[in-house]
Amino acid sequence: MGNNYIFSLTPTFTQGLVLGQLSILVLLALVLKYLFFIPPESETETVPFHPLSKSNPSWHQDVEEEEDTDSAPEKESAHWFNILARQVVEVYRAKLQNNLTGYEGIEVARRKIEDHANELRPRGFLDHITIHSVDLGMSAPKLSNARVVNDSEGDSAPTTIEFDMSYTDTISVSLSTSYLFNYPMSSFARLPVSLTISLSLFESKVTLVPPSPASVAPVLTISLPQDFTLNLKTTSLMGSRAMLRDVPKLHELIECQVRKVLALRGTWRIVLPGMGSLATAQHEVEKKQAASNEQG
Repeated sequence: MGNNYIFSLTPTFTQGLVLGQLSILVLLALVLKYLFFIPPESETETVPFHPLSKSNPSWHQDVEEEEDTDSAPEKESAHWFNILARQVVEVYRAKLQNNLTGYEGIEVARRKIEDHANELRPRGFLDHITIHSVDLGMSAPKLSNARVVNDSEGDSAPTTIEFDMSYTDTISVSLSTSYLFNYPMSSFARLPVSLTISLSLFESKVTLVPPSPASVAPVLTISLPQDFTLNLKTTSLMGSRAMLRDVPKLHELIECQVRKVLALRGTWRIVLPGMGSLATAQHEVEKKQAASNEQG
């Protein structure tokens, strides 16, 4: 009867191997749980990262300089468009801060961004996201080398105008959250994560297509190509007691997600006032997309 038991006082080689594997798994679980993770009931506050110091010369690049001349005769000055772009960006910054200035305005923007981030977060995987600080920047995208790519005169294709765009600014956000581990049981552990994400450089072509007179709801279309340049600076801390700093894979994941969002939302259609409703314009866009899919 004693041979029917899995373990005995004089274990065999197989029993010793099983015990060894189990002890390694238990030791690994303890190391992860008590060295890197924090328990769900812990109230330990994660120390946030602060944005990069503005004493760095790269933060103060002058992005408002305009090129006086262009080498190619087809290229036109985009100075007027830069003035318009700066005004549009300033309006968005002001509205994000409820038209307040100084600390009060930044705090309003911080709360709005935090609320929006928590509305979008996957609640089964991420704990509450805390936005510690935001920098809305001081500059605007710089456009240059305006050129007509396709002139619609005598052609059925719409006129297409292209610009070269470069954007360098102090935009940044510092946040902290925790990744939730629900295995082997719900809320088994939390992995604290602190991040500071800042913009280093964004470059792209910008295509502008004027509205067509034949359209039911004429729209002005502004779009970005898929091959834009995006450089982000990411600093990170992961873990509770033993911390992992600036994990490369985390930086790649964040940059990949930002690229995906820009690629999906890189087209803006502006309905001309008094020329149609937004619903009509949306219907026209859907018809064109359906026709394009059928041709493809």
